[in-house]
Amino acid sequence: MSSFGTSHETERGVGLSSRDVRVIGGASVLMAINVLLMSVVATTPLATVNEYLFAVPIVGVAVYGVAIMGGEVIAERGVEGGDMGIAFVGMVVLQFAFGIFGAGVLRFVPREAQLPILGVTTIVVALLTAAISGYVYARSTTFEHWGRYANGSFIGGIVAILLGTFVQPALLVGFVLVFLGFLLRLGYEIWQVRDRRDASIALQTIGVYIAVAGVFVHVLQLVVRYLASQE
Repeated sequence: MSSFGTSHETERGVGLSSRDVRVIGGASVLMAINVLLMSVVATTPLATVNEYLFAVPIVGVAVYGVAIMGGEVIAERGVEGGDMGIAFVGMVVLQFAFGIFGAGVLRFVPREAQLPILGVTTIVVALLTAAISGYVYARSTTFEHWGRYANGSFIGGIVAILLGTFVQPALLVGFVLVFLGFLLRLGYEIWQVRDRRDASIALQTIGVYIAVAGVFVHVLQLVVRYLASQE
């Protein structure tokens, strides 16, 4: 969940360059693959993994945290080293980490309801992403501090979930903090796309994808809980 050092130069404007479109388009394709993977894995025994991992909440957080951070590091090293095979391995790790987590959420709803739930989640995430992107592109200021805030929020969320293993209400605090962490990271990554024109498109695509995927699995949980409360 690290943030990278950046220049403080900023550019204001809501228009997207062809480079921006390539990054956002690439991240969208990766996210679409992830959604499809969630739907497929939800029909397999892998969808039950969450039950075992989150029997002790901090264990589940630790396992997925390591998988996401590990996948990101592997993918980025592959890109930086020009080894697309290594980059692909990293992306596979990320896809399965988010895919299995999402599938674990989906398995609690009927199969016929899964597609509509994924559709609603996609719309909500798209709106959140558009709102954050619009805010970032409209302001001529640095958002580097959002990266630091995101890391702080992740750490606070992990601590809260650790406490929640013993004090149940703390789990909700942990969920909110980790969710906020992904939202802040999304804003940070979008700012990177806006201002770091000399950075690798592939690396920025990975960064945006991870942030969006993190937001997606959290919104997915909220949508499933809301629908369950209406029954």
